Amino acid sequence: MIDIVESEGFCAHNFKFVAMKLIASLMMPAALAVVAVTAFAADAPAKPDLAKGEATYSGVCAACHGAGGNSEVPNYPVLAQQFPGYLVKQLQEFKSGKREDAVMQGMAATLDDEGVRDVSAWLGTQKAKNGVAQSKDLAAVGESIYRGGAQDRGIAACAGCHSPNGAGVPVQFPRLAGQHQEYTVKQLSDFRGGKRTNSTVMHDEVKYLTDHEIQGLADYIAGLR
Repeated sequence: MIDIVESEGFCAHNFKFVAMKLIASLMMPAALAVVAVTAFAADAPAKPDLAKGEATYSGVCAACHGAGGNSEVPNYPVLAQQFPGYLVKQLQEFKSGKREDAVMQGMAATLDDEGVRDVSAWLGTQKAKNGVAQSKDLAAVGESIYRGGAQDRGIAACAGCHSPNGAGVPVQFPRLAGQHQEYTVKQLSDFRGGKRTNSTVMHDEVKYLTDHEIQGLADYIAGLR
């Protein structure tokens, strides 16, 4: 009788122990999930503040890049409607020196990471004005390269990355449609000559372009919409 009572007590105790382990094992994933979600929320980047972005733009950028990111000066690019991720990348590379331009490096140095994020996000919400090709003959030369490349020199069609209408691909390949001819000519020339070094892909694609083809591409791109 004593043996039976001890055996039953042992079984009951063992059952409780097993049950507690089972409950603990079931609760553990839920607890881990809560921790993971909390950690993710803490690490998630803050949402851009568009009002601060607009204020930063007005105070730092507008004098050169124009109201709403629509530059009226041919040497300064139109920034309106550009992908925020691309703008962030360029500003960070100006800050680090990976992309060189004395004026822009000085301006970018005044922005912290939040300022870069906010102004880039705000510019992405602005509507770019349409540009115009200035020469029918030049634009025809540019269209040929933009849409078909130059296979004999290993030059890929620009449309493959920047899209047929110049809308681009977020972060990786910027919007080009409507950009000033003068600015585009300078950037393509700098890529070709190695002065601009923050894109190996672009250097490789344009290194065999002639001056005339660069002029044509710039004119064609200005008229895209």
